[in-house]
Amino acid sequence: MKNFDLIVIGGGSGGVRAARIAANHGASVALIEEYRLGGTCVIRGCVPKKLMVYASRFAHEFEDAKGYGWSIGETQFNWAQLKLKRDHEVARLEEVYRKNLLAAGVCIYQGHASFVDSKTILLSNNETLSGSHILIATGGTPVANDDYPNIEYTIDSNGFFDLDHLPKKVVIHGAGYIALEFACIFRLLGSTVDIIVRGDNILRGFDSDIQSQLKKELIQSGINFHFGKNIQSIARLNDQFLVTLDDDTKLDANCVLRAVGRIPNTQDLNLEKVGILLDSKGAITVNDYSQTNIEGIYAVGDVTNRVNLTPMAIREGHAFADTVFGKNPRLVNHSLVPTAVFTSPEVGVVGLTEEQALIQYPELDVYIAHFRPMKATLSGAQDKVLFKLLVDRATDKVLGFHSIGHDTGEMIQLLGIALQMKVTKKDLDATLAVHPTAAEEWVTFRTPTRQHNI
Repeated sequence: MKNFDLIVIGGGSGGVRAARIAANHGASVALIEEYRLGGTCVIRGCVPKKLMVYASRFAHEFEDAKGYGWSIGETQFNWAQLKLKRDHEVARLEEVYRKNLLAAGVCIYQGHASFVDSKTILLSNNETLSGSHILIATGGTPVANDDYPNIEYTIDSNGFFDLDHLPKKVVIHGAGYIALEFACIFRLLGSTVDIIVRGDNILRGFDSDIQSQLKKELIQSGINFHFGKNIQSIARLNDQFLVTLDDDTKLDANCVLRAVGRIPNTQDLNLEKVGILLDSKGAITVNDYSQTNIEGIYAVGDVTNRVNLTPMAIREGHAFADTVFGKNPRLVNHSLVPTAVFTSPEVGVVGLTEEQALIQYPELDVYIAHFRPMKATLSGAQDKVLFKLLVDRATDKVLGFHSIGHDTGEMIQLLGIALQMKVTKKDLDATLAVHPTAAEEWVTFRTPTRQHNI
């Protein structure tokens, strides 16, 4: 049996970063991955999804070009060609991850891992490894959602990347960011898209103005929403599916995609063998330093269900390695999280929503800019931009930035820095605008759209 200072279970963003940094600190490290290095983000998540988003948005670019004097001939989209090039890029990135790990001295093992005891891991080939410290970084997995017949006819977010052709008619179950991003990709590439939403809104947890505006934009793009509905059954008819909703609405589909959420990937690890505590959702319970209730065992990333984003998993993994092996204890701030949703149009947010802000800051000023972007004036596009700024009137402190529009994901990264530095409204007012840009609206707000507690 081989012995290591650290065994990392899971080769995704958090696990890879932790393994590499720990090895750089001088630890002997083994990393176990049962699928492919890079995890959900690189292999079947953020990266390939963003490439698909880029591909889909050319449909808008071709239309916009006509308004600027370009004569656009017949256009054709080749799903197979895109898939081939996308998969080549994913393979390239996976190899980069592998080379970086090997260069740091990490031993990579392929296979499934499960606990024998608090210091021993069993691989699927029956080899055992011993570790003074063990880090669980197995991420999340799509919710199975088997509450209607013939669930096997559906695909989940992983299955999206295995599709070998563009389906003509798509039914999507769910209204979170994954469901909406995929819906926009399908719609812009020419598919008919129906979204089944159990509740009465989209993007749960986002600011209400963002929810409302994005919903309008997506409906305008041709996406069909069915709110307050659920799937009752799915039947196969030759090469199509008949989806029946609980109000007896029937929808034809070539593809039914489940995107109703993700859960921590804690199954089949034999965690109960060593007594690792899980919460009610199956997430591993950890303290502020990512340590479980068992000495020497830690967990980072989506498997802990704290902030389920790739950059957070990377930060948690790095902080763990610095704390345990670098003699530099570091905590991770989970409270200020810039986020982008790569729908079309794009969403970018950081800070409190209006609803959240009012709980802590009753003297709230709300600034809203809602306008047609300059590019649309000649293209004739009906796109709109929404910027929303939240300010505590008592202290002038900015509490949140919320936006919908082209490249707002890029904007929100920089606005996240401003919020981290405790920017005030006066700071924004003192900043010279860059004209003509959409982003200048952030520094030219003058009169609140509404004021609370006046």
